[in-house]
Amino acid sequence: MSKLTAEDQFLDLSDYGRSFGRLLAQRLKNTRFTPIHVTLLFGISGMIAVYCILMGHYYLAAFFILLKSGIDAADGELARLKKTPSYTGRYLDSLFDILLNFIFLMTICYVSQTTVWFTLLAFIGLQLQGTLYNYYYVILRTKSVGGDSTSKVFEYKTPRALPGESQQSVAVLFRLYTVAYGAFDKIIHGLDPEAYKVKTFPNWFMTLLSLYGLGFQLFIMAVMLPMGFIEYIIPFFIAYTVLIFALVGIRKKHIH
Repeated sequence: MSKLTAEDQFLDLSDYGRSFGRLLAQRLKNTRFTPIHVTLLFGISGMIAVYCILMGHYYLAAFFILLKSGIDAADGELARLKKTPSYTGRYLDSLFDILLNFIFLMTICYVSQTTVWFTLLAFIGLQLQGTLYNYYYVILRTKSVGGDSTSKVFEYKTPRALPGESQQSVAVLFRLYTVAYGAFDKIIHGLDPEAYKVKTFPNWFMTLLSLYGLGFQLFIMAVMLPMGFIEYIIPFFIAYTVLIFALVGIRKKHIH
């Protein structure tokens, strides 16, 4: 099943790895690889990118950052192909994402002249950007196709484990997920608490919003590294956060 109906589909600038992800998922469909194995694989790709940054191999770092985005698209695709959705995979994917984002930025801080405090500010901005994208996207997906079994607009309590997964694992990962993302979710929801009442979001707005998708954020890093702009990556993501207020303002004024 498509994530969105035909009329709600939009050009997602952050989803450039989807074709690769689908191809990889198709290759793994009849193997013993599970979606969680794929999640671990994108974590490995991300850590290789970190090593390349530390060694000054910025072209290779860019390659593995983009590869991470492609593999990241494959775990969900594989779960849908194998009909094995799980909260374990959903929360593990999100935890890997936020951990890698933090490590990417701290690694860039280490090899550049950026301060730790500026890097922490950029990390907070990066997560708020991604949270805004996910907030509106999940609302759209819920209204378009009824959502899915693991992604909700509001997540306040531990979900019941799906077939094939441990309730204990789900509970632990949900707790970690809420610790990692809870504050960002509350901030974004506080900025636009009425968004869930919108009938739908126009395609042009979602395309604009996809500038904040994780894939596009990583694409920006992957472009700036080999271009020699490593000193500007942290300041860029701090300044980039200002767009949040413009997007929320557009939603409130023009989309009801």
